[in-house]
Amino acid sequence: MFLSDLSIKQPVFATMLAVSLVTLGIYSYRELSVDLFPDVEIPVLTIQTLYPGASPETVEREVTKRIEEAVNTISGVRHISSTTTEGFSVIVVEFRLGTNIHTAQQDAQAKIDGIRADFPLSMEQPVVQRIDFNAMPVVSIAVESPTMDIKALSSIAEKQIKRRLENVPGVGQVNLIGLARREIQILVDRNKLKALGLTYAEVSAALRRENLDVPAGKLDQGQIEPLVRVSGKFQQVEEFRNLIVATRNGRPVFLPEVAHIVDSIEERRSASLVDERQALALDIVKQSGANTVDVADGVEAAVAQMNAEFPSHIRLRTVVDRSIFIRESVEDVQLTLIIGAALTVLIVFLFLNSWRSTVITGLALPVSVISTFIIMAALGFTLNILTLMGLSLSIGLLIDDAIVVRENIVRHMHAGADHFTAAREATAEIGLAVMATTFTIVAVFVPVAFMGGIIGKFFYEFGITVGFAVLVSLYVSFTLDPMLSSRWYDPAADPSIQRSVVGRALDRLNAQIEKLRGVVAAALGWSLSHRWAVLLLGAVAIGSSFFLFGRLGSAFMPDADPGELRVSYKADPGISLDRSIEIARSVVAEVRKNPAVRYTYTTAGGTGGQPVNEGNIYVRLKEPGIRAHFTVVKADIRERLKRFHGLRTSVGEADEHAAETKPIQISVRGADLRQVASISEELMAQMRQVRGAADIDTTEEQPRPEVRIRIDRKATGDLGLDLGGVASTVTGLVAGEVVSQFEDPDGDSYDVRLRLNREDRTSNADLLAIDLPGHGGRELVPLSQIARLEDGAAPSKIRRLDLMREVRVSANTENRSLGEVVGDIMARSAAMKIPPGYTLDLTGEYEDMMESFGYVLQSLFLAVILIYAILASQFRSFLQPLAIMFSLPLSLLGVAAMLYLASDTLNMMSMIGVILLMGLVTKNAILVIDFANVQRRAGLSRREALVSASTVRLRPILMTTLAMIFGMLPLAFELGSGAEFRAPMARAVIGGLITSTLLTLVVVPVVYTYLDDAAGILAKWWGHKPHEKSRMPVTAPIK
Repeated sequence: MFLSDLSIKQPVFATMLAVSLVTLGIYSYRELSVDLFPDVEIPVLTIQTLYPGASPETVEREVTKRIEEAVNTISGVRHISSTTTEGFSVIVVEFRLGTNIHTAQQDAQAKIDGIRADFPLSMEQPVVQRIDFNAMPVVSIAVESPTMDIKALSSIAEKQIKRRLENVPGVGQVNLIGLARREIQILVDRNKLKALGLTYAEVSAALRRENLDVPAGKLDQGQIEPLVRVSGKFQQVEEFRNLIVATRNGRPVFLPEVAHIVDSIEERRSASLVDERQALALDIVKQSGANTVDVADGVEAAVAQMNAEFPSHIRLRTVVDRSIFIRESVEDVQLTLIIGAALTVLIVFLFLNSWRSTVITGLALPVSVISTFIIMAALGFTLNILTLMGLSLSIGLLIDDAIVVRENIVRHMHAGADHFTAAREATAEIGLAVMATTFTIVAVFVPVAFMGGIIGKFFYEFGITVGFAVLVSLYVSFTLDPMLSSRWYDPAADPSIQRSVVGRALDRLNAQIEKLRGVVAAALGWSLSHRWAVLLLGAVAIGSSFFLFGRLGSAFMPDADPGELRVSYKADPGISLDRSIEIARSVVAEVRKNPAVRYTYTTAGGTGGQPVNEGNIYVRLKEPGIRAHFTVVKADIRERLKRFHGLRTSVGEADEHAAETKPIQISVRGADLRQVASISEELMAQMRQVRGAADIDTTEEQPRPEVRIRIDRKATGDLGLDLGGVASTVTGLVAGEVVSQFEDPDGDSYDVRLRLNREDRTSNADLLAIDLPGHGGRELVPLSQIARLEDGAAPSKIRRLDLMREVRVSANTENRSLGEVVGDIMARSAAMKIPPGYTLDLTGEYEDMMESFGYVLQSLFLAVILIYAILASQFRSFLQPLAIMFSLPLSLLGVAAMLYLASDTLNMMSMIGVILLMGLVTKNAILVIDFANVQRRAGLSRREALVSASTVRLRPILMTTLAMIFGMLPLAFELGSGAEFRAPMARAVIGGLITSTLLTLVVVPVVYTYLDDAAGILAKWWGHKPHEKSRMPVTAPIK
């Protein structure tokens, strides 16, 4: 072969090429960032709109529906979902994969701008943003102080801590949870206003006009032009006491005469707890593309510095750190890669009985792995779970070609060839077969890299990484292997020197392998004489595999033990934040009774429009060795929370923030919301009967108490009032209105809010007593004269999907696989009587699982087609590849048996393992059939050629198979953090390799004979004579 001949003749050239690859690989490795998963762009937009003070129904009618209808016309829209709460609308627009999200964002903004005139005046501008699933909180910091009140602590957190964290490289945003921001409150006394004949509007206008800095032009002084400014902003809170509201009876009325001036805090809509202690929290969101580990390191350094600088009674503590799991997972994968490499090299040493051969063969590993970092850096990949797992799984593959080439060279030298001749001829003899086996592996990973759907985006880096590494290993086996074999060969053994203990043990091992050759020859001879029995054995193996697959559960991804979980709770709508904190403390106290819990971090309310009646409790668990497994802890906490009657709780993984992330989600849609709610209640009742369904809940919220003010329009007009003025006055006094800004000496601005005293806004009677400025402000009219009140209830949250209202029923799984639970749910739901026009649609993780399984099966089919094309080209035959590919279904028995024994499910990782297996199991069959063809061309009969090929190729088959198995053992044994996520793939491959290797040696030769007979029959039918012998040069068989 050209490459091997060139390398043997030009050893310096071959060495320098390898050194260059390694050097570039090391440099590229230093440039790679570390993350948990690949950086994947998913085309999703969010449109968030604030409409302060508006009810959910009003926000839906005036904002949500209008925006949905506008953006629905954008090209590429797949789904539109929305959640509307009090004063807040969130619309999520999902586009089809491949849509240019930047163009879509511009189109969405243009559509919204086009309907801007239809929006309410008090509504804020909608914010259109791309969702970056990697730009998420990576670290959460808690700030505690046993001596400072929440207001003082909030000031330090906002002015110092937040700003310093925002300066950390890679930090994109810092969100404060539980902040008690300073606010100057002007609390109007209704009775005093009435006694002085003043209106709310007069107080509001005085505050707006008296707290101003107004530019007044400039002076012309020739050389200079100083600016003139009327400085009227208050410098101290006490100055508000001197503000004149109006004049009555010839004397000024000062603000304190009608209102209390309070230096207070804003109305809090969020709170945070560390264990059961109240604290402030800062969620640090990384920038898109930033290295999670680097950001976390920078934040930790900033926290340590601030702890050293701040007084001892202020303590900053990291409560959530996503980089911990990333570090541990990446380090553990790197460790398994090293262990796998060591075990693989050990196998080589045991079989080749030479440390020189071991070094020559083992060089393929570091060169291939390190060289792969070049393509990773060039394509912008990261060191993540999938790329490192790909390298770890491919350890056996990377040394595979080198093993086959080196073993053949050694065999030629044992037959008497000199080392130069052996290196050249042995590589040429095995070269095409090695190329075929390598290209079949690459053919498997190309479809994986280009799978459709979201799952394909994630596995793109996995497929490219492994495919490139395998190609580099092929290059090494054709260059370094023959070059080093031709020059660095084992010296002739001196029979006078006694072998060491290790040497004698290796001799005994090789003697056993030679005995095994006889066993294989005898077994194959019997098989060729009893071909129908062997075919029946193969059929039974294939049938058994499908039987076992039917007994496996199915899931989207394997369950792992991340060492953390999240408890979500949802109380009745309308409760206060203080009540929500009380509930959170009670739940935390119950959760902490589990001995596996290390600490908890709770957020009640929060950012993004989450109401105060909802909360999330992050639970950090103790080290795995001193606690129960994650699933056991979850089940125990779930059982403990059952004592909270009326509280809707959910226990899930730590990245689950709401019901939308539960694996089971069923969307109930229809025209009548009441009918939809009724169907969802019936569905929940059915789901409660299904074993394994847990945390069953619905997005249907209990109605929130509401007081409706019904205006008498005739009375309003008679008294010189209008509806807009009435609404404005009531809103300002009850909800409060920001009328000005107060700037402290540090230059920080705070809201000045005007509203009624708390005592004057607690009951319906207080509302009716609000005075309105009638007849142009000349007289005060109580609200009771023009309105009546109705107590009612209104939705606290409204969900919509694809322009229709929906109710979503969700559930977690417990002690059963996702597929089994969903299967039972769908069987029960099929018996329900669903009215026409109403639908039940499975969404969520199950939908993702079924979609991804479809893409995997497509990739598997494409891989099989590509493998056949490569083999047909290699063997110049349409039939012989079928014999080799018969080894594919034979491997399935081992896959199913291994997954069943390990209690694994059929999930994405195990299915990717099956695809990988399709390329691996053909390697052994290729070696046997290729050498059998060589022997037949050399003059041996078909039976003799098959027996000779199976025995001669037994050693490389055993070496490559054991190398791959031992290389994957560390992954299969679940060593380290997140190992349960990776293990099913390795287990599937190991199980398939075991059965395929055992059956390939006897079944594939039998199938080969049938196909060879069929070729002869077809040749007679078509009038062709079968080729007697190939006229191509043939290397004589070596025995």
